[in-house]
Amino acid sequence: SSSADTQSTGSSQSRKSIPASAGVSGTSTGKRVANYALQFVGNPYRYGGNSLTNGIDCSGFTQQVLAKFGYSISRTSSEGVAVSTSNLRAGDLVFYGSGGGINHVALYIGGGQVVHASNSAPYPKGGIKVSNAFYRTPVCARRIIQ
Repeated sequence: SSSADTQSTGSSQSRKSIPASAGVSGTSTGKRVANYALQFVGNPYRYGGNSLTNGIDCSGFTQQVLAKFGYSISRTSSEGVAVSTSNLRAGDLVFYGSGGGINHVALYIGGGQVVHASNSAPYPKGGIKVSNAFYRTPVCARRIIQ
């Protein structure tokens, strides 16, 4: 255990030596946001809900997860910078809809996947789950974490 502690300390020190101007901070923050969001997988969906543990909807989920890292977005967020869905990185918001409107938002976690509060299966009443980012065709994507 002590050798693992030494290893993790060494790797965090080497990460800190990379200048912030290298653009690594945004990517590492996005990964931390994604990892934080993943701990809520399996928790219940609730329309209008705002609790990561007791029930939340898709917009509340992205709002609460990003708030943990100091990003304030509204539940009807269009904040951030537009990014192509072919250029997603961890922490980006992916929006879905139909008929020209947006009706769902998910958090991109990397590897072609999103984590989101969904009101559809496999959970009986929906829940927070991981899906392929293209399980539906995204309408657009926004980057909050620069």
